[in-house]
Amino acid sequence: MCRVAAREPARLIAADLAFALAPRINAAGRLEDMGLGIECLITDDSARAAELAEQLSAINSQRREMQAAMVEQAEATAAAFLAEHGDDAFPNGVVMFQRDWHPGVVGLVASRVKERLHRPVVAFAPAEEGSGELRGSARSIPGFHLRDALAEVDTRCPGLILRFGGHAMAAGLTLELRHLEQFAAEFDAVARERLDAALLEHVLWSDGELDARDLCFELAEALRYAGPWGQAFAEPAFDNVFRVESWRLVGEQHMQLRLLIEGAAEALEAIMFNASECMPPPAKVRAVYHLGMDEWNGRERLRLLVRHIEAA
Repeated sequence: MCRVAAREPARLIAADLAFALAPRINAAGRLEDMGLGIECLITDDSARAAELAEQLSAINSQRREMQAAMVEQAEATAAAFLAEHGDDAFPNGVVMFQRDWHPGVVGLVASRVKERLHRPVVAFAPAEEGSGELRGSARSIPGFHLRDALAEVDTRCPGLILRFGGHAMAAGLTLELRHLEQFAAEFDAVARERLDAALLEHVLWSDGELDARDLCFELAEALRYAGPWGQAFAEPAFDNVFRVESWRLVGEQHMQLRLLIEGAAEALEAIMFNASECMPPPAKVRAVYHLGMDEWNGRERLRLLVRHIEAA
């Protein structure tokens, strides 16, 4: 699995497991047979393990393409609604459904749309092709307990939800297609009761500015092994003003930049994922970023992982 994900086993950290290995193992369960990932992990036959790892990586590529198409549909739907009805009419609790969505990928769609809208999102797909039953996956924002919200909907409308379960930030549920509109209304009603304007405002926390001399490989490496980072123990993020020396599109929606901070002799390499709304960037920006590391021609170098930019 490390070989197909281009990861060095001796240098693995939690982020490698979360963002490179686990998605490959998980993809088979989303699209095909979860047994493929299990067999890859437990087999004693190295040739069979290599074969399965390649197969899982191919399935994960298919999953990424499917996810990108579904997210694009979801974001276009949200944009069209806002354009027609305005911000005031936009639901606090967002429910989305497309007949051609895959039920194994709706959780990833809900997560991405939740990040974009900063609202709790439930994404639905047919449980099976031609089925009248929907499978939904939900993702939330701080301050809105998803499982409790679904329990409230279930209490108000017994039998509306066939099955549900989860926790504060993520949940799953099933319901009949004919009840989708009613569920959307009830879920939004609960969200409007439990979410005020302050909770709907996306706040990005920073640990402050770094001096130019602190933007170095040594600090990035120290932070890399200081984790694992996660919920309630966030990876340190910093913000500084930079001059954008250059930028270019990478893939379909990522942006690679060279950023120069005052007091530095050379510009720094930076990458911002899912940055289509930020292109082209202003000539001078304030950026919120993580200190990251990138490997190039067998050598590791400093690279900023930009989370947010705005004109400075």
